[in-house]
Amino acid sequence: MLKIFKRLWQVNWAEQWQYRANLLMYLLYWLVSPIIYLAVWTSIAASKGDVNGLTANDFVTYYMTLLIVDQITSNITLHIFAYKVQDGSLSSELIRPIHPMLTNTLVNNIAFKALSIMGLIPIWIVLFFLFQPNFSSVTWQGIALAIPAMMLGFIIAFLISASVTSVAFWTTRVYSISEFYFALFLLFSGQFVPLTLMPPIIQSIARYLPFQFSLYYPIQLILGKLSPGQIIEGYIVALIWLPISYFLFNWVWREGVKRYSAVGA
Repeated sequence: MLKIFKRLWQVNWAEQWQYRANLLMYLLYWLVSPIIYLAVWTSIAASKGDVNGLTANDFVTYYMTLLIVDQITSNITLHIFAYKVQDGSLSSELIRPIHPMLTNTLVNNIAFKALSIMGLIPIWIVLFFLFQPNFSSVTWQGIALAIPAMMLGFIIAFLISASVTSVAFWTTRVYSISEFYFALFLLFSGQFVPLTLMPPIIQSIARYLPFQFSLYYPIQLILGKLSPGQIIEGYIVALIWLPISYFLFNWVWREGVKRYSAVGA
């Protein structure tokens, strides 16, 4: 199996280098919103002194950490896989002795992620010198705690996104469904604004949903903002969502493949 993943990595890594312009467009798309949020909330906090206790530096460190975490935990499963169902090109992958989603699509995501992080580094350095954040609260212990949290966040987000993408077996309007999923993600993940600034009801709901593990939870771990109790609670909820997301994907995939009919079949 390791040889299979190694070969898939070689193929997908080479493929990513062939579409560098496409990678640049995706990278710019990913960076625009967080940078806008950073500039807006920093300006508001600087003019008022703070926003509900969050200073301008708190917003700068939050969104600059978000840029890194988002690149690690995000995925492009919808854009990789949905069209294969709709144009019938999935057929050739189904006859291979590997799972199309859990092998090729997964490795494609990781290859894209590795290359996009390389493109993010110089941009992040420029932002660092522009905003001059104070990362004094960041410790090696916090980073060590955040690494497995980000891995869990990526796996959970990948499986849920794969479940949403697999709805393409039933409908050609999977992109609309994905937009609804993204709207929920935007609300409950802490991408738009740190969850501490959201209404209490949103914060309470977000604690038990999987979205925070893609952004807010690992960001807070890195910045040292969580108590030991909150850290333990977060990991417990994430470990609960891991099998839930896997079984959800497995069920949607199994039922969807039964309905699959290639174009022209």
